[in-house]
Amino acid sequence: MIFLNRWNREGSVAVQRSDNNSRSMQTLKKFPKITLRAAIAGALSMSVPAAMLAVPAAPVAAQASQLDQAVAALRGISTMRANFTQTDRKGQTLSGVLSLKRPGKIRFEYQKSANMLVVSNGKSLYLVDYDVNQVQRWPIGNSPLGALLDPSRDVKKYGKLIPSGNDNVVTVEVRDSKHPEYGVITLIFVRDAKAPGGLELTNWVALDAQNGRTTVRLSNQAYGISIPDSTFTFKDPRRSGGRR
Repeated sequence: MIFLNRWNREGSVAVQRSDNNSRSMQTLKKFPKITLRAAIAGALSMSVPAAMLAVPAAPVAAQASQLDQAVAALRGISTMRANFTQTDRKGQTLSGVLSLKRPGKIRFEYQKSANMLVVSNGKSLYLVDYDVNQVQRWPIGNSPLGALLDPSRDVKKYGKLIPSGNDNVVTVEVRDSKHPEYGVITLIFVRDAKAPGGLELTNWVALDAQNGRTTVRLSNQAYGISIPDSTFTFKDPRRSGGRR
């Protein structure tokens, strides 16, 4: 689980703990198509292929320039909506629609068969489980998604350029060495003059503290569209017993 045990053990941010261990086990067993870890990260990460790492590094000035471009591209996304496909380390896949609004808001609207939702309101990231009427919450900065969502996370400070071997692809790995429990996210951009900053975010891969890997691929990206703040709210199943 992505930080579930650590956060619950520290007693900090879980909105609702299970009343008993059997209820927790129901939560862990209920997703045959995707792990709970992958759902919460909604996100993320891949190891860089050995062949990619073997590519000679670009000069320092060029690396700095590309990193600046990637940071500008992220900051240039005011709003975005895209289709996504999320794949865990076992190859199990779910799809849905992603809505993003900076700073800090994101919504993963999964296909109905998943019967769950991952959403951030700008401060906290929520996993909403409609099968067991449970909600859990984490600070947005305490997951790999913090690189995308947390306005206080300095991507340039914690990011490094990973050689891609392709001038049209910019790959940035973001990790906080002082907080390895936050995980690692690798952001992949493709040059596109129509995208913010001239780079389109096409996918990311996140590795959590337990080495759980999830990949998210985006398609049909639309930028600068109107997305109401109500998109980043949810109907609480603990009170309503239903899904929004």
